[in-house]
Amino acid sequence: MGAYILRRLLLIIPTLVGIMVINFALVQFVPGGPIEQIIARLEGGGDVFEAISGGGDAGLREEMGSGNEKYLGARGLPPEFIAELERQFGFDKPPLERFLDMMWSYLRFDFGESYFRSISVVDLVIEKMPVSISLGLWSTLIAYLVSIPLGIRKAVRDGTPFDTWTSGAIIVGYAIPGFLFAILLLVVFAGGSYLQWFPIRGLTSDNWADLSWPARVADYFWHITLPVLASTISAFATLTLLTKNSFLDEIRKQYVMTARAKGLAESRVLYGHVFRNAMLIVIAGFPAVFVSVFFGGSLIIETIFSLDGLGRLGFEAAVARDYPVIFGTLFVFGLIGLLMGLVSDLMYVWIDPRIDFETRET
Repeated sequence: MGAYILRRLLLIIPTLVGIMVINFALVQFVPGGPIEQIIARLEGGGDVFEAISGGGDAGLREEMGSGNEKYLGARGLPPEFIAELERQFGFDKPPLERFLDMMWSYLRFDFGESYFRSISVVDLVIEKMPVSISLGLWSTLIAYLVSIPLGIRKAVRDGTPFDTWTSGAIIVGYAIPGFLFAILLLVVFAGGSYLQWFPIRGLTSDNWADLSWPARVADYFWHITLPVLASTISAFATLTLLTKNSFLDEIRKQYVMTARAKGLAESRVLYGHVFRNAMLIVIAGFPAVFVSVFFGGSLIIETIFSLDGLGRLGFEAAVARDYPVIFGTLFVFGLIGLLMGLVSDLMYVWIDPRIDFETRET
């Protein structure tokens, strides 16, 4: 097993470098970089894409100073100022040199500082992380705690009215987009048109620091109830059906018939023999599921409930072309995602020792 782990760890390096190369190359062809963002603000606070879309105007080109031709909104700005901006952002260097410098810094876990927020990327991520942890952790736990028992019960009572109506409810839940369900929750339970049971803004109340510990816990769960429900609905449906199908597949195998023929109680057959084999794919995938929910923070859910998490951070960084935030978070999250893939494989071995990745042919 040690050799397999070592191979996987070594494979992470070229995989991560490949991810960074592809994204860095794509960014070079995207208009409206950081310098254009600053120029747009200096020229009246307009959107940078307005200057880009107006680049065909002849008068605009005539007003541009020499040396600024690649910045369509830089009319009236001295070339020395543009050159200083390029030096500060590192754009006076060739793309290959910039990429190598960036990767060398990332290997030392130096992710730099945001272009527009005057805060380090690490501090910025830590600042936004409580929201993403809350949504990711509780959504995943609730999905597993509800879906696994429900999926087992559906498998045991396959074909019964219970299986039929729960399947209908699951299909409806899966078909409803998360953002639409979030709006429905707001309208019904957050003062939209009916009840006003839950708040619609933030992770905690403004006076949270002044509350007692029990009150803080209650306030926290009071705020995250609706966002967690909205982000759980699709994962809940998928996981329930996966659990049911896994159990049905195991129940029909010969060893289950043998166990029943020996007179074992049905509960012991299900939870002593079937459960471990059926839950292999479900439980072993928990790390990957949690990471996908955690780092794939829903921009729409965070926006609807006024939560400032990693989803909104990524969107705002992409719009502002805040390259340190974009590439720094991409590097960290990509590394964690690749490590979680290895952890998932180790979970398979831990749950079922019969699995041995060392014996696979390579």
